[in-house]
Amino acid sequence: MLRFMFVGDSMTIGSAGEHTWRHRMWQHLCATLGPEGFAVVGPRTALYDKAAGEPLSYDYADPSPDFPRHHLAGWGEGWLHMAPQIAEALHRDPADVLLVSLGLIDLGFYTNAEQTTENVRAFITAARSANPHVRMVLLPVIPNVRAASDAPFAEEVSRFNELLAKTVADLDTPASPLLLASPPRSYDIRLDTYDGTHPNASGEHKLAAAFGDAMAQAWGIGGPYAAERLSTPATG
Repeated sequence: MLRFMFVGDSMTIGSAGEHTWRHRMWQHLCATLGPEGFAVVGPRTALYDKAAGEPLSYDYADPSPDFPRHHLAGWGEGWLHMAPQIAEALHRDPADVLLVSLGLIDLGFYTNAEQTTENVRAFITAARSANPHVRMVLLPVIPNVRAASDAPFAEEVSRFNELLAKTVADLDTPASPLLLASPPRSYDIRLDTYDGTHPNASGEHKLAAAFGDAMAQAWGIGGPYAAERLSTPATG
C-alpha cells in the first residue's frame, strides 16, 4: 500500500467550507488505485478558520467519514517552515510519496528565489534522512494575483521555478526519485480561484490533476486525471 503525504501552504490546507485539492486527489486515487490501495498520512487534520486566524476548523465541504484528512500543510507556511518539520513528520507518519505545493509564501514574505531554493534542498535532505526511499512530486509556484500585478515579484517567481526545475534534476536519484509536476493545465486566476490565489472547485481539480498526471506519466502510479472532473463548475 502506498502512503501519501500532502505538504503545502494555504492552498493545500484550505479553509472552512472548502473541499480542498486534497479531497479531489483522494477521489482520484480511490478511482485509480482503489480505496484499499493507498493511505493518506500526516500530523495535521484541520482546515484553517479565517475568523479565528488558526487551523481549528473541521468544516469540510464534503463531510464524508471516508475522506482521510491527514496532511502537513499550514496557512502562511512555506519551504522555510516545512524544511525543519518534514523529518519529524515522516518519523511520526511514514510516507512513500510526498505531494508538495510550496513557494508562494516564501517568495512573498520571507526569502528570494535563491534562498528559497536552499530551503528546498534542505527539505529534500531532511525528508531523505527520515526515509531514504521517499518519492517527492514538487509543484512550481502557480499563477497568482500578486504575480499578475507585481512585475518584480513575477520575475522572482519565474526565477524560482527555473531553479526548482534544476534542483529536481540535480537531486533526483533512483533510490529517492524527484518529479517536477507541470503547472496546472489552463489555470486561470479569474476562473480557478476565489480571490486570485486560493483555488475554487475547478482550481482544486486542476491542482490535483497536475500531481495525478505527473505520477501516472512518470511512475505509472494511478492513471490520468479524469477529464470530467476538470469540467466541474466552479461552484461544485
